[in-house]
This record gives sequence, C-alpha cells and structure tokens, in this order.
Amino acid sequence: MPFELRIAVRYLTARRKQAFVSLISFISILGVAVGVMALLIALGLMTGLQSEIRAKILGATAHLSVFKGRSEPFENYREVVAAVREVPGVLGSAPVVYGKVLIRSPTGVAFATLKGILPAHERTVTDVASQIEEGGLEGFEGAGEPGPVLLGRDLALSLSVGPGDVVSVTSPQGRLTPIGVFPRMKKLKVIGTVRTGLYEFDSAWGYLPMAAAQRLFDQGDQATLVEVRLEDMFAVRPAARAIVGRLGPGYLTTDWIQMNESLFSALWLEKTAIAITIFLIVMVAALNIVATLILMVMEKHKDIAILVSMGASRGAITRIFMLQGTVIGAVGTAAGTVLGWGACRVMDRYRLLRIPEDVYQISHVPFRLEPSDAALVVAGALVICFLATIHPARGAARLDPGEALRYE
Repeated sequence: MPFELRIAVRYLTARRKQAFVSLISFISILGVAVGVMALLIALGLMTGLQSEIRAKILGATAHLSVFKGRSEPFENYREVVAAVREVPGVLGSAPVVYGKVLIRSPTGVAFATLKGILPAHERTVTDVASQIEEGGLEGFEGAGEPGPVLLGRDLALSLSVGPGDVVSVTSPQGRLTPIGVFPRMKKLKVIGTVRTGLYEFDSAWGYLPMAAAQRLFDQGDQATLVEVRLEDMFAVRPAARAIVGRLGPGYLTTDWIQMNESLFSALWLEKTAIAITIFLIVMVAALNIVATLILMVMEKHKDIAILVSMGASRGAITRIFMLQGTVIGAVGTAAGTVLGWGACRVMDRYRLLRIPEDVYQISHVPFRLEPSDAALVVAGALVICFLATIHPARGAARLDPGEALRYE
C-alpha cells in the first residue's frame, strides 16, 4: 500500500485523541451515502412510473394507427391490413371500429367508447385478450341475440353488472324515420370484464365484435382505423413513413408517442426536477468533505510539518488529503448505492408506495433503476467528492513546517 494511502486511512480511523475527527469523517460518509441513496430512489421511482404507464398504455392501445384523411372510414381495410403486415418491422395489424355510446343497466348509466374488434387480429396488436379478468372470449363472435360485449372493470362496477348481465346501448348514429333521426338501440350481453390497469380505459371502454360495431354505428363493411404493432415501439416515425409509402397518398398515421406526448413530457420534467433537487444533497455532502479535510489539516499540522521535514514532497502531502477525501466519497457512494438499490427492490417487490389510480392510471409505483442512471449517479458523486478535496489538500501542501513546529 502506498504510504500516502496508508496515512490517509490511518487519519480516518483514529481512535484516541482524534476520535472527534473520525466522527466528523463518519458523518461526511453518511451524508454522501444518504444523498446517493435518495437520488437513486428518486430516479428509480420516476423511471418505474414512466415504464409502467408506458407498458399499460401500449398493452391497451396500438403502437401506430393508420387512417384516411378527413377521418373517412376504410372501405378496403382488408387490403390495407395485408399491405401493412408486409412492411418490415411490423408484428401485426388489425382493423377496428370506434364509436361513442350511452350504456344503461338496471342500476346505472354511463358514457363509454366501444371498440369493435376481430379477436384473431386484435391479439397481434394489443393485450386485451390476456387482460380479461372475469369471463372470457367464448361466444364473442356469436351471431345470437343479445350480442356479446366486454366491459372495462371499473365501467362494469359503475353499472353494477357482471358476466351474464344484459345492458342497453344507445348510439348517436341513428336511423332516419318519418319523425326524424332515431338513435340506434341494442341489447348486449356482458360476457366478461377487462382490466388493463389504466383507469381511463377500465372506466370508459368496452369491446364488441367488429360486425356488431359496424351495424351499431351504421358503417357497413368499413373500419375506422387500422392499428399496428411494431417490433421496436420507439421506431414509430420510420415505420409510419414506410407504411404511408407502401399504401400511397391519402393515408395518415398517428402513434402512441404523439397521443401521449404531454403525459410523458410532464413525467420527464418531473424526473429531471426531482433529480436536480436531490442532487443538491450530494453537493451538501461534498461541502461536508471540505469541512472535514480543513479540520483534519488544522488538527494534523504538526504531522504534516514532520512529514515534510523527513523528506515528504508537497505532492505527497497533497495526495494524502486528496486520498482521504476520495476514500470518504468512495465509501459513502458505495454504501448509498447498495442502500438505494436495495430500497428500490424492496419497495418494488412489496408495492409499498400506493398512489391514486384515477390520477396516475396505476395503483402503485414500481421502482425500476436503470443501470445507466445508477452509473451516472455513482460517477457524478465520485467526481464531486474528488473535486471537494482539491482546495483543502493544496492548503495542506502549502503549510510551512517551520511555522507549524515553532511553538511545539
């Protein structure tokens, strides 16, 4: 072990006359550890929140949607679906029909969005089929009356219905009668409930066969959109250009990033603000290191003078105190990293942080600590702690041994 490092460690672990200095060093280590731990937990919290919301959104919606200009329905949706599937990077595509309805049950009324789907196609685009909580898809494409419908879990609770119950659906796309436009009404049988984990969908969405949706919304053999799932969910822009190039003019696209841009921008801003705020704790811990080293220099001025008199160079004295501060920073950073990682694992495993589901779309905050975020925090903490050692160490190297020993 280099003698500079040996002396630095010995100064930090003094037990007798310099016990107070050792206590101050321990407090500095604790300050760095708390700062690093808090920063890692905050980053894990915000990253987990973003990841969970993104996963649930993409489980209930498509990566990319294709539609015609002026929101005209597709008459050739089968050809469009086949053409989109041939685009490189596309995992699946499905035609859908959307419409707003008023749903009535014996005990409640609610406005909802109904989505007409083809189950075989929908499985390639969303995870709705695997999110059915009660009931199932048995008889979903049956032609009997009343027709089948899947309701969001919270929507079903607000209507006090479950599998086997019948609801009445009223569509604003009505039929013309001698007394005016009469809204279309239809009886539907609830065959299951869907829980996507997103309150926005679970409280206001339902799913029915595409043919039934076409009749309910008076669309004939047409589709509202063609939805697409990609291999890389972040490659929506190049995929959109490739799809439009394959289909030709008259087609437009929108993607999950555009539709949720304000939400993820707010989450990113919140993550940045929290990270900057908590990073100040590490800065305060660095100031503790400065104070500790200055106190150490004042306490060890006699030792410094003796070392210089015995032939130690000014560079060696500088390295002693820089190593001392670096050891404080390294130990504190290591302890904070272990504690922060462990806290993230425990809080994620036991779901300790509950949040309002109707506000944040999820019931609890998952903690996901990205390796890149952890590496950035560790590197930043070590650099700051190292920079904090420079001024006290240079002050120790400039100490005059004659002046230090004059009154000893």
